[in-house]
Amino acid sequence: MIIIDEERIFQIIEECKPVSVALNGPDGMLPRVQETAVNIMNRFGIPAYVLADTTWGTCDLNSNGAKVLAAEILFNIGHTINMQSFEKNVIMIDAFDDIPFDDVSLKCAEMLKGKTISLVTDSQHLNQVDSVRSIFENNGVNVKIGKGKGQLNDGQVFGCEFYPAMEVRDQVDANVFMGQSNFHASGLALSTNKQTFVLDPYFNEVRDVTEFAQMLQRKATLSIYKAAEAKTFGIIVGLKEGQISKTTILKFKRELEKEGKAVQLFALTDITNERLRNLKGIDAFIQVACPRISTDNQFDKPVLSTPQANALLKILRNESIEDYLQIPHWL
Repeated sequence: MIIIDEERIFQIIEECKPVSVALNGPDGMLPRVQETAVNIMNRFGIPAYVLADTTWGTCDLNSNGAKVLAAEILFNIGHTINMQSFEKNVIMIDAFDDIPFDDVSLKCAEMLKGKTISLVTDSQHLNQVDSVRSIFENNGVNVKIGKGKGQLNDGQVFGCEFYPAMEVRDQVDANVFMGQSNFHASGLALSTNKQTFVLDPYFNEVRDVTEFAQMLQRKATLSIYKAAEAKTFGIIVGLKEGQISKTTILKFKRELEKEGKAVQLFALTDITNERLRNLKGIDAFIQVACPRISTDNQFDKPVLSTPQANALLKILRNESIEDYLQIPHWL
C-alpha cells in the first residue's frame, strides 16, 4: 500500500493558506494522489487539482501546469530527493510503499551468499533499505550502500543518475535493486557494467536484468553507428522545466558542423516517433531532454541521447567509444 505523507501536506496548507493547490506523482500512484486531493478539498475547502499528465521525475514536474491553473503550491508526490522543495512553490512529498521485502530478500540472500553487493532502490522503498540490508548481512551477504550525491539519497538511483552505485561498483560483485522497476535496474546495470538483480516483493521473485540491459546497450550502440552515416541532424531540446538544455544542443550543433554535418534545431515537450515523423529531411536526431527516451523506445531513425551523441562525436573523430554509458549521470 502506498503511504503518502499527508500530514506534511496539511501542515503546509495550514501555514501558507493557499487559495488552491495542485498535486502530481508517478502514474502508478495516481489513485492515491486522487485520494489525497479529495482529503485536501474536504478538510480545507479549496480546489486541489490532480495534474494527471505523466511525471517521470524532478526533470518533469509539470510546474507550468500548476502555474496555468494559478495553483499556489504544487505538491509533487513520490519523487523523494534530499531536498524538501525543488523550485519556488514546488514541494516534494514523500510516498512509501509498505510492502514487505522479507521473503524475497531471504530468497536472494541464498542465491548471493558469500558475495558483496551494492544495495540500491528508488524513492518508494528508501524507508526499507536498512531492514533489507540486515536480512542480507544476517544471511552471509556483504552489503555496500553508496553515498548520495546531487539530488540522490544514500542508496538511491534515478533512471538516469547512478552516483551511489558508481561509488561502490569496484567493491562489489553485483547490484541488487529493491523494487519492481526494470527501468531503474537496467540503467543501473548499464552504468556500472555489473550483474544486476531486481528484488521484486510484489511477485516474490529475483530477476536478473543483465541480459536485458545488454540488449538495450547493443541497440543504443547500433543507433550511434547508424547516425554516423547521417548528413543532416535534428537536435531536440526538451520543453519540460528540467529538460531545457540549450547549452548542450548548441554545443552539439557546433561540434557536428565542424564535422561537416548540417544541423536543424527543434523543441518538443514529448519526443515520440509519431512527432518526429512530421519532421522532414532529417537523417538522425539527437535529443538532450531525457537519455532514457533514446535507450528505451523504438524510432524509425536514430535518436541519440547525450551520452550517445558524445560517443558519435568520438566515432566521427576516429576515437574509441568504449564504456560510453558507464558514467554516473547520463546528462
